[in-house]
Amino acid sequence: MASILDEYEDSLYRSASVQHSRATVGIPHSGYVNARLEKETPIFNKQRIDFSPPEKINSLVVSSNQLCMSLGKDTLLRIDLGKPDEPNQVELGRKDEARVYKMFLDHTGSHLLIALNTSECLYLNRSVQKVRALSRWKGHLIESVGWNKFLGTETNTGPILVGTAQGQIYEAEISVSEGGLFSTNPDQYFRQVYTLEEESGSAPVCCLEIERGIEGKFFIIATTRKRLFQFVGKVPEGTEQQGFGSIFAMHADHLPSFREFPASFGFSEIAFYTPKLRSNPRSFAWMMGNGVLYGTLDYSRPDSILSDERVWVYPSDIDVTVNKPISIVLTQFHFLLLLPDRVMAVCTLNEQVVFQDVFLEKFGTLTRMIKDPMVQQIWIHTEKVVFRYHVQRESRDVWKMYMNMNKFDLAKEYCKDRPECLDIVLAKEAEHCFQNKRYLDSAKCYALTQNYFEEIALKFIEAKQEEALMEFLIKKLNNLKHSEKTQTTLLTTWLTELYLNWLGILEGDPSQRNLYLDTREKFRTFLSSPKNKDCLFNNRASIYELLASHGDTEHMVYFAVIMQDYERVVAHHCQHDEYDEALNVLSRHRDEKLFYKFSPVLIQHIPKKVVDAWISMGSRLDARNLIPALVNYSQSASTQQINEAIRYMEFCVYQLEETQQAIHNYLLSLYALCRPDSLLSYLEQAGTNPNRIHYDLKYALRLCAEHGHHHACVHIYKVMELYEEAVDLALQVDVDLAKSCADLPEDDEELRKKLWLKIARHVVQEEKDVKKAMACLSSCALLKIEDVLPFFPDFVTIDHFKEAICNSLEDYNKHIEELKREMEEATQSAKRIREDIQEMRNKYGSVEPQEKCAACDFPLLNRPFYLFLCGHMFHYDCLLQAVFPNLPAYKQAKLEDLQKKLAATSQPSKGHHRTKDADTASLGKGQQSREQIKADIDDIVAAECVYCGELMIRSIDKPFIDPQKYEEEMQSWL
Repeated sequence: MASILDEYEDSLYRSASVQHSRATVGIPHSGYVNARLEKETPIFNKQRIDFSPPEKINSLVVSSNQLCMSLGKDTLLRIDLGKPDEPNQVELGRKDEARVYKMFLDHTGSHLLIALNTSECLYLNRSVQKVRALSRWKGHLIESVGWNKFLGTETNTGPILVGTAQGQIYEAEISVSEGGLFSTNPDQYFRQVYTLEEESGSAPVCCLEIERGIEGKFFIIATTRKRLFQFVGKVPEGTEQQGFGSIFAMHADHLPSFREFPASFGFSEIAFYTPKLRSNPRSFAWMMGNGVLYGTLDYSRPDSILSDERVWVYPSDIDVTVNKPISIVLTQFHFLLLLPDRVMAVCTLNEQVVFQDVFLEKFGTLTRMIKDPMVQQIWIHTEKVVFRYHVQRESRDVWKMYMNMNKFDLAKEYCKDRPECLDIVLAKEAEHCFQNKRYLDSAKCYALTQNYFEEIALKFIEAKQEEALMEFLIKKLNNLKHSEKTQTTLLTTWLTELYLNWLGILEGDPSQRNLYLDTREKFRTFLSSPKNKDCLFNNRASIYELLASHGDTEHMVYFAVIMQDYERVVAHHCQHDEYDEALNVLSRHRDEKLFYKFSPVLIQHIPKKVVDAWISMGSRLDARNLIPALVNYSQSASTQQINEAIRYMEFCVYQLEETQQAIHNYLLSLYALCRPDSLLSYLEQAGTNPNRIHYDLKYALRLCAEHGHHHACVHIYKVMELYEEAVDLALQVDVDLAKSCADLPEDDEELRKKLWLKIARHVVQEEKDVKKAMACLSSCALLKIEDVLPFFPDFVTIDHFKEAICNSLEDYNKHIEELKREMEEATQSAKRIREDIQEMRNKYGSVEPQEKCAACDFPLLNRPFYLFLCGHMFHYDCLLQAVFPNLPAYKQAKLEDLQKKLAATSQPSKGHHRTKDADTASLGKGQQSREQIKADIDDIVAAECVYCGELMIRSIDKPFIDPQKYEEEMQSWL
């Protein structure tokens, strides 16, 4: 095990040296680069708005990208931040000294409420330009508004809650008519539903928030200077439009639940954070006199949705009497406090001040800070300037805080896209689990880190935690790349060794039986894992050695099956006399080579099952390769067992229709040895055509002769066409068998006569049976009585074959009469032929002067011509031209030779001094030769009409135009 660890360390050191050759900063024992290549932007990025107000800014609100600000005494400026170059200015139309006290904008950015310091309230809808006074609201200084986010639309607010400086909470509703003009009273109703009090009496309602939980439950949060109230109640489904009076009515006789703090600086403010794609806030932060109360919101709680509450106490540099906080804003992980001269951000995870931004005195005192709940942008303004903060990657360092709090799941959640940070979290979690003795969890985490392998492995070894070490190695193995073959090999081998050690320990302890079975199943899963398959296959020799060294034959067989090393599996079963199991493996995997190798062993013990397996394999097995196993088996087996060999050979011959000579020869030998009755039927079924017989005739003849199977030998002689030997051997067995052999040479009458003479001699001389001899004469027409007489002894009287002699004489007489008749028929035929010849000589035809050649269509009488009985007439040269291409080559050569000879006879003689007798003799000789040549030419050229004879029939498949001249002919037609 130590050597394996050392080798793995070396391989990892080599890879680590490559990684550490790069510039790395901040992460020890890691392959990740942590150097920041560029300056990271801050989380809260401030931007000054390029806007110079003509008058001082009194108030500013923003929601859903709609910004409204009050300028001076009577001006209202509305800006759609999607179109910042198109501001809209509205005049309040107030002639008195009334000024804007506060403004409230709903979540849609459509409904704007303007509270005046004269206890009046104005309303402006985004779709209109005219400000309307809310008459029912008059006489109340509005401190807060709780908007209805569930029923509010762009034209109707739905039931909303309004808090006053006197502590009353009113329910109201504002609606804009469909035509865009206000009705007489845009405020539909305005009724008091509750009054908030503190110890000293009524207190201003600083903030109002309406939230809806599950199952129709509503939560209303209201704050005063020192108290935070919660009103909880259900509104029946379908009655939401009727308002929240029923919820407040539930607390008419008793105070609702509230949180109270002793200190106060005259007001308080609560902020909420709503994640994207959610309608309900997830967390809150309440700024009051003692500090900031913050936590999460749990809507499943029955009476209070505030959960995980904590209080952040103001630090010493914040004096609530001099520079008390003005506003608060909550983000996902921070709350921001607005002080008169600066902005401070505090992390809600560790309560640390992570950001401070001090504003210059030239901008004036900071007035208010608000957040657009839909866009998550933060706005701050003074009387002169407007600023905007963008929150960028707020969660960038959250993972580190969660890690330090041992909240590792949350830490990993916030560094998924930063592998270098994830590695740190995993290492810290692994170390934490190790220290708390959660070794398996520690191993799983360590396997995902980039820490040095050998340090972690030695750590588990020193702690004697083999199970955790195995878990670490398995996870590490699963994380290796396909190219890291060396590391994969070492880990695989080491894990095999650990599994075998662990199984060996558990197997000897009966109390650990369940753990043993579970570990065995894990080991088998490891061996059969597709990811480890290639590595295990390439190193199967080492794995076999490990299994053998531990004596674990069970897993050796299991591993061999996984590696498809069925040869080892079958060999194992054979060594342990498990022949049925061995055959089952062979039958299941159907490997021909394994059948050839193990059949000699298996057939000795389970012959019938082996033969059944062979037959089930069908043509996939080559029976020639199984013959050695059958030969060894048949030499030592009984007749009944040899029948199994015969059964398989018959299957090959009759079912598979094998034609291999070795198979047929072996089946023949088995028949000759054990089944002589089947031998002759096999030979007869094979036929008598030597070209279609698949056994060796000579081998079969010798084999049958050795075992005394004469009938079979006679059959083989007949197939070999050794008819004399067949008859000689057949005469030793049966005369009728010999007779059947004697008639076989049908084309050789001399041999057939000779064979029958042998049979006759045998019958006369050996059996001395004259009647049988006479029967031979009747069986063979070639034999005559005179051929058989020499075989009879001298003392035999003529009475025995008198009839045969008479029959023979009668046959001779019949033969003479037939010859006479044939001679007369021949004489008559010769006479008719002579008459036909004479008739043909006298036959003639007439040719008219206007007749033309059938080939060239020119007058026929201009040149030598031929006239055929069919009526067609051709010039000599035209007929020659038509016939010559269709003549066989030898006739073409003969015709050319005759034409040359004819031309030579027509030339005049060069001699000038020849005698008259000589000239006459020469002329006669030349005329005779010339006429003969012409006759020979006529026989070739004019044998038949070129249009009516066989020549025309043979040329019917020839094209009209020669293919070689087709292009030329086609061009001539264009």
